[in-house]
Order: sequence, then C-alpha cells, then structure tokens
Amino acid sequence: MSSKKKTTPAELPEVGISEDGEVRHLHLGTPWIQGSMRIDAPFELELEYVQRMMAWLLFVSPESLAERHALQLGLGAGAITKFCYKRLRMRTTAIELNPQVLAVCRAWFKLPPEGPRLSVVLGDAAEQVRRPELAGTVDFLAVDLYDHKAAAPVLDSADFYADCRALLTEDGCMTVNLFGRSSSYERSLESLAGVFGELALWAFRPTREGNTVVLAQRTPSRPKRAELQARAEALQARWELPAPKWLRVFKPVAP
Repeated sequence: MSSKKKTTPAELPEVGISEDGEVRHLHLGTPWIQGSMRIDAPFELELEYVQRMMAWLLFVSPESLAERHALQLGLGAGAITKFCYKRLRMRTTAIELNPQVLAVCRAWFKLPPEGPRLSVVLGDAAEQVRRPELAGTVDFLAVDLYDHKAAAPVLDSADFYADCRALLTEDGCMTVNLFGRSSSYERSLESLAGVFGELALWAFRPTREGNTVVLAQRTPSRPKRAELQARAEALQARWELPAPKWLRVFKPVAP
C-alpha cells in the first residue's frame, strides 16, 4: 500500500481463510491472522486489539453517532467497518488495495452490500487519504495497514499521518494499530506527536499478541477519570465492549 511504488494485481498476496472452532480467520498467503470473525456473531469485534481501536467512543456522545462518519484504512476481515455500520449505525467507508480481500469479505465475512451508508473504495490508502472531498469529514479514522508479512505498518510516516489528521473533524479521532517484528513504537509515536502534538495522543499497553493501539485526537482533550469511567460503563452496557477494562491500560502519552 506504499505510495512509493505501485502494486500490480499480480504482486498482491493470495487471500485465504481458516477456521478455528467457532472463529473464522483471514490470511494473506501466510499463517499470520489479518482479521477474524466469530461465525455466530459476525458483527461483533472478536480480536482484543480491534475492540481497543474503538476507544474513540470514550470521547464522543453515543447519541451523535448517526450523524458521524467512520473511515477504515485496510479492510482486513471488515470487523471495524461492519461494527460501525451495523452496530453503531454510522456512515462508513473502507479503503482496501486488494480486490481479493473485498471479495472474500463479502463471501465469507458477512460484509453487507454497499448503499447510502456503506462504501468500499478499492485503491491505495496513501493516495485516497489525500482526496480533497474527504478533508474534514471523518469523525473516526481506523488505520490498520499491513502487508502479507505483517512485519511493520505499511504507511507510518509523518507525511502520511498529516494527511490522516487533515481528514478529521474538529472532535475526530484516529486509532492506529502498531504491530510487527520490524515496527518501532517509539519512531511511530514520534511521527504521530510531530503531527498531532503530544497532548493529543493516548496509548494502550500492548496486547498479549503484541498489538499496541494508539489514539490521536484532532483537538486534544482530557476528560476527568470519573467521566471516562461513566462513558466506559455505558459502552459496555450498550455494545458489550470491554471498555471499563480499557481504563486500566489506556493512558495519555504525555503526563
């Protein structure tokens, strides 16, 4: 998905699926899991780090979601796109480079058909985020961009994060999954801080699998602990997200 070199269809990895009991996984030509779905609950969030990508909900009113826009970069198994569209009832857009991923999501991962509230764009995320008509329209931006090697984020530069920030509404948030053998949390955080400002950044501790989710706000805010706790409990009650547990491992980057 890098903008430095065009990827041709012949270079894209084969997309495959596997099943582990009640859970279906998506793979890009390797054993690495690129997305998962519980077969009897296709619109819930199965993976812990994907659940944490929804921490932006701690900063907005649930009543405002129907008027908001979610954008996912890197479709994976479509978990975030499906959750935002079906559970949160948001207008939702996804950008995916590999047409096979989209086809497999539709055939095997219950991705709903496109319509007025749901759109999937086949294209390079680095180019798509610079579309002028998207500037300032995105309330929630989910960035989860990995190739078949899953060694490091494909797009992780200050320039890319600046393009991402330009997409956000004034109270918009971006969450980023940082994972991989070659990834550098410190380097990624430095790039994010240079664009958003250190006060705009929140981060989770890594999951057992090594995924570290970082949240960046277009406009920094510091809700009081009691307010975050109340919002977390409301998220758990409404959407069964383990948000109260998040607050034990989710903190502002700057003290």
